[in-house]
Amino acid sequence: MSTPRMDDNSQSADAADVGWRTRVLDWLARGLGLPAERTALDWCVRLFFHPPSAGRPDRVRDAARAALIALAAHWGVLDIRSPREWLWRAFVRPRRALSFEWIDTWIVPAYLWITACWRAVQARLPDLPWMRWGERVERGVGALGKVRWLLPVFAAVGAAIWLLVGTSPLTPVGQFEFFAVTVLVALVLRRVPGRAPLLVLALLALFAMTRYAWWRATETLVFASPGEAVAGYMLFGAEAYTWLILVLGLLQTAWPLERKVEALPADPRDWPSVDIFIPTYNEPLAVVKPTVFAAQGIDWPADRLRVYLLDDGNRPDFADFAREAGIGYLTRDDNQHAKAGNINRALARTHGEYVAIFDCDHVPTRSFLQMTMGTFLRDKRCALVQTPHHFFSPDPFERNLGTFRRVPNEGNLFYGLVQAGNDLWNAAFFCGSCAVLRRSALDEIGGIAVETVTEDAHTALKLHRRGYTSAYLPTVQAGGLATETLASHIAQRTRWARGMAQIFRIDNPFLGRGLSFFQRLCYSNAMLHFFYGIPRLIFLTMPMAYLFFQMYFINAAATRIASYVLPYIVLANIANSRMQGRYRHSFWAEVYESVLAWYIALPTTVAFFSPRHGKFNVTSKGGRIAEGFFDWTISRPYLVLLALNACALAVGASRLAFEQGAEGPTIVMNMAWTLYNLVMLGAALGVAREVKQVRVTHRIAMHIPATLILSDGTTVSCTTTDYSTGGFGFDVEPGLGIRAGDTLDVCVSRGDRLFHFPARACRYVGRQLGAQFDALTLEQERQLVQCTFGRADAWLGWSGTDNHDAPLRGLKEVLLMGVEGYSRVLASGRRAVQSLLALDRTRY
Repeated sequence: MSTPRMDDNSQSADAADVGWRTRVLDWLARGLGLPAERTALDWCVRLFFHPPSAGRPDRVRDAARAALIALAAHWGVLDIRSPREWLWRAFVRPRRALSFEWIDTWIVPAYLWITACWRAVQARLPDLPWMRWGERVERGVGALGKVRWLLPVFAAVGAAIWLLVGTSPLTPVGQFEFFAVTVLVALVLRRVPGRAPLLVLALLALFAMTRYAWWRATETLVFASPGEAVAGYMLFGAEAYTWLILVLGLLQTAWPLERKVEALPADPRDWPSVDIFIPTYNEPLAVVKPTVFAAQGIDWPADRLRVYLLDDGNRPDFADFAREAGIGYLTRDDNQHAKAGNINRALARTHGEYVAIFDCDHVPTRSFLQMTMGTFLRDKRCALVQTPHHFFSPDPFERNLGTFRRVPNEGNLFYGLVQAGNDLWNAAFFCGSCAVLRRSALDEIGGIAVETVTEDAHTALKLHRRGYTSAYLPTVQAGGLATETLASHIAQRTRWARGMAQIFRIDNPFLGRGLSFFQRLCYSNAMLHFFYGIPRLIFLTMPMAYLFFQMYFINAAATRIASYVLPYIVLANIANSRMQGRYRHSFWAEVYESVLAWYIALPTTVAFFSPRHGKFNVTSKGGRIAEGFFDWTISRPYLVLLALNACALAVGASRLAFEQGAEGPTIVMNMAWTLYNLVMLGAALGVAREVKQVRVTHRIAMHIPATLILSDGTTVSCTTTDYSTGGFGFDVEPGLGIRAGDTLDVCVSRGDRLFHFPARACRYVGRQLGAQFDALTLEQERQLVQCTFGRADAWLGWSGTDNHDAPLRGLKEVLLMGVEGYSRVLASGRRAVQSLLALDRTRY
């Protein structure tokens, strides 16, 4: 078999004109501690084609050589056209002289054979018999769990083994070997179905975290100066916070409870009475109306259902609307204790056995009470049944980054996984809306809690302390509006963070009576989660301590740091991806935290030391953004952090190129950290670019049969594609001769009821027809809401995305968002400068 000749001379022509790429490779070589040559070309030739010095092989250097060859081939520095050439240049030629025939006979066929086998295994992975071992292990663990004395024995033995192995020292090479083996096991387990493989992945992540934490605590906290000690202990504290949150999060979500709906008595006369509260303060009536109409359409005996509008704004038009709609209207003279006080005043003036609470923008389906009330009747100690908060409009992250319905939003993880995990430990808590509470239990604790601005979670904590149970039903039974702007989103999250910090101080779940051990852990994780502001800011600024001031905040070599931190980061990401993949994609948590860190750091710190400080703020809903703009005010902290990190990166590049000495690997490590921070800050800046939103009534997908009656009396059968409170979209046959402005009569049904709505055609392109409603009567508005938003199946299929997580894909998404963020900043800056120049010209 003939083989093309590859030698040093033939490579020289290929690498003669590589420009900046060779300089980057030269910097990487210096960062890895490889010998510097007179030119980048000399270095490339020597690194890629000269054998290493005699003696014991250096496996770390060999791995670095292989990675750099792959990078060079990708950049075009080396013209590598086949796996054979890459294998030869990376491993064979530097070691010993072998003929190409040997490579063609053994290495290439083995490489292709292994690749083909792996693809075949991947294709048949779900059907292989040994893949079902996870289910058998789960059944075995369930049987063993009934033997009470086995659990503490296993726990003690496991803890002893864990401590022995987790604290055993290894060389950097040994750590990398541990990394390779555990990651290989994790990648295989990631594809095995069942709960048991997931638990093994979590244990591997915790094991890598334990080794890293032990090494950090015992070998790296020795500093040469007070400044380095301050920086080092700040970083260690921030890392310790992430370790605690990882442990609590894995315990909380490792086994979510898949609760089923409990049946109601067959005779509706045995169903209890329910009061529905819809609190409002300053929201427009157009936002409140759909919630009221949908609440009136809930399937429940009319003599046992009362709907109340709780107007803390004391507005006459709301009182008139309540009277026309036939619902109760309650108000008060003061706004003391905000939403909690509003609900408590209503509790004193109503008498239903149960209370259902909906935020004024959360529209319930007609099946809401039939889905939730059976749990109360089955468990007499149940005080709360919570359902998810679902948002049919995009939040600022989804709208400004263009990820709506493609990447799970910020709340999906909590309502899709965390609350179900809490439910296993009887720790599901009240979220302020879309929930039913037992009135007698509320009376026992004095009503809704008023001591903090997160009255919902605090109320649930008080109920659990009294021995009451709670339940979480994961089926979406109401849909609401997300925050419109990044500023309002930050204000809402800041209130949540401040309230959780207040509860942690004045009613700490670790203290006091009435809670089980796991209830304390679940509540503590919910509260401690909002303290991420300061740790995230530390991570965003810590590399500057070394790049600007040469402060050594970790007393260890860069390669040793990498050997411990890489297994921890990679295994934690794999475990979280398998556990949370349906509800949050990898690396997106860092984006959310980077956006919010600056704004929640101070409120949580103040609330921790002064828990009575702060007041309730109402989240605005139902607005619109007339023109797109870049929010320079809200993004000011990101811009400052961006400038500092960019300067630090420039300083690091300069030191790496001209004065690195023996610190090349440390400089490279800190520059990589800074680059990661710049990506996160770029994504944060991308969110600050508010996208134009002129539609007040959001379109929601819905496919049901409909009939159109045209102005000439012709009837057309079609299917709806979407709806809003302003109109319908239809899929119709083309060529019907409908023009914009033509009158239509739209007929849709809910069950055996048929509803008619007057409308006008506003667009007709191909098969897509858009119709806008004419003025509707109050009864027609009620019917429209009840046959659209209020349908029992309105939100089926909206609980998550079909785009499951893959860590590398998540990293790619975030990288692209970071680049897009910088392009948006530059474009907005250019427009701002042009506007200023135009304004100056008009003045003269």
